[in-house]
Amino acid sequence: MKKYLFSIALFAGVAVQAQSDKFMPAMKENLTLMDSSKTTEDFQKVSAAFERIGDAEKTQWLPYYYAGLALTTPAWYDTQIDKDANAQKILAFCDKADALATANEDKAEILAVRNMALTQQMLVDPQSRYMTYGQEAAADLQKGMQLDPNNPRLVYLQAMSIYGTPAQFGGGPDKAKPELEKALEMFKSFQAKPLHPDWGMKQTENVLSQIK
Repeated sequence: MKKYLFSIALFAGVAVQAQSDKFMPAMKENLTLMDSSKTTEDFQKVSAAFERIGDAEKTQWLPYYYAGLALTTPAWYDTQIDKDANAQKILAFCDKADALATANEDKAEILAVRNMALTQQMLVDPQSRYMTYGQEAAADLQKGMQLDPNNPRLVYLQAMSIYGTPAQFGGGPDKAKPELEKALEMFKSFQAKPLHPDWGMKQTENVLSQIK
């Protein structure tokens, strides 16, 4: 009986190791593909690939995080995307990622993606949607900053919220500039763990260059 139980434990250990061995290369491969993606179809394919990794691993939050993140990119520029349907997919991935994440800093990263999805829904019709999607996006951003005040991506998103707010309501590029500069300094000292989110510095630099 002991020999039988030992065999089961050994097999389970080998299976977990094999799964882990596949995880890192698959994640790296798809992160590279996401970096080189240019079209909506490219990003959708990468998102689907990350979803498959998450479904196979079952305990990793990062694949679902990247599945959602990949879908945020084309929604900023592709006017043909159904932004509500796209956002619902992103938020569903965020829910899956959040159910698996345990550290506050990881949950803060997920809230950054939620903020982008909800912001994209709000921008479909800002005047009528601000009190719903806009308020929810702002709440997620504030919750993320409470969980991890040292996350530069959240500061960048906060700056972009100010940037996009009309001047008569206290926003605009000049108001956003100090927050963007703060985010840039935070990015310079930020050290991402392997496979963990490390985006935002280039975006911050690009926006600052436009203001200057």
